[in-house]
Amino acid sequence: MIRVVLSHIILFLLPFIAYGVWLWLNKKSQTAENWQGKPIAWLSLTGMVIVVVSLVSLATFQRMPEGTEYRPSKMEDGVFVPGGYQ
Repeated sequence: MIRVVLSHIILFLLPFIAYGVWLWLNKKSQTAENWQGKPIAWLSLTGMVIVVVSLVSLATFQRMPEGTEYRPSKMEDGVFVPGGYQ
């Protein structure tokens, strides 16, 4: 679960990282004006769109194998039996 959360945080931060790299390559990163106002709103909106698209694609394309059913984890005779598709 933590992997999924971290990957979506990284996806949200991608536009900010790209913008920072673009400012650095153009030597415009010395002023704070570049990180205020409209750029932050657009970067946030872009990051949210990327996360929503990734969540929709994750829900759409991640399916269980054909002809199987999910069995939850359980304890049998004091031994933990992990869940999975069977």
